[in-house]
Amino acid sequence: MLKAKALELSLAPVDNKRLANLCGALDENLRQIEMAYDIAIARRGEHFTLRGSATKTALAAQALQHFYEMAREDLSIDAIQLGLIELRQLARGDASSPPGLMTRKADLHGRTPRQVQYLRQIQEHDITFGIGPAGTGKTYLAVASAVDAFEREHVSRIVLTRPAVEAGERLGFLPGDLAQKVDPYLRPLYDALYDLMGFDKVAKLFERQAIEIAPLAYMRGRTLNHAFIILDEAQNTTPEQMKMFLTRIGIGAKAVVTGDVTQIDLARGMKSGLIEASRILREVRGIAYTDFLAEDVVRHPLVARIVLAYEAHEKGTKREG
Repeated sequence: MLKAKALELSLAPVDNKRLANLCGALDENLRQIEMAYDIAIARRGEHFTLRGSATKTALAAQALQHFYEMAREDLSIDAIQLGLIELRQLARGDASSPPGLMTRKADLHGRTPRQVQYLRQIQEHDITFGIGPAGTGKTYLAVASAVDAFEREHVSRIVLTRPAVEAGERLGFLPGDLAQKVDPYLRPLYDALYDLMGFDKVAKLFERQAIEIAPLAYMRGRTLNHAFIILDEAQNTTPEQMKMFLTRIGIGAKAVVTGDVTQIDLARGMKSGLIEASRILREVRGIAYTDFLAEDVVRHPLVARIVLAYEAHEKGTKREG
């Protein structure tokens, strides 16, 4: 419950356009700031009243001033959410210089210390594991790193793969040809590529086979040289599939494995290849691990709270068991 303390804030210089950009349509940006800091915000013109704990209202006031400086142009919900994450890291003293990425999005970089660490590990290691809850940027940053490596000509192609169908990749039961069978499962990878390179460029690279998207079942027997390979949704691999994938890595290749061990869709009794690899390969030289937490979630603020609520429930269930 919010405490009854209030903090008054007046933004200056007064600029109605900047105020409108700060607040967003129907005050949606203010609602995001309220949710992020668990406070209430009331406004009359450039005067704001913030109600909540003293610490949180002070942080929210700093956020309002920060975004007001940025509000000479429109502020999207995404800009607010990402900005709030960066402000949180600055408040903790966690900010560090993230590695730059050569993609269509010039401002793309790690927003949290673990995201920055993840990007550095990808650049510095041949195999990197990114493990953690939904919304932490595991897949998107991996694809961005692949695009960066391709644009800098560090690799000659990008290969994206994932288990196509839960508990066994039963592609034969789906209608259509191979592309139609696997398309729904690989759609998040397509979307990331289009966002980072543009539709036309991605289409041309597909035609040249410089980008390949394939189900994990079709990786067996191959050796991938001078490629950037991403295995997504790796929690749904079996130990045999994981070993098979990791041994596909060839000369000049780099691999990133992403997954969320809380969302395993394998049949009951089947072991997750991601969990087993995490246990077996943690100390292997040349392999890096980034373990993301709820605080690294860069989606809607509620996503982080949902992740924490599920984690608390699972801990309570284990204690009761």
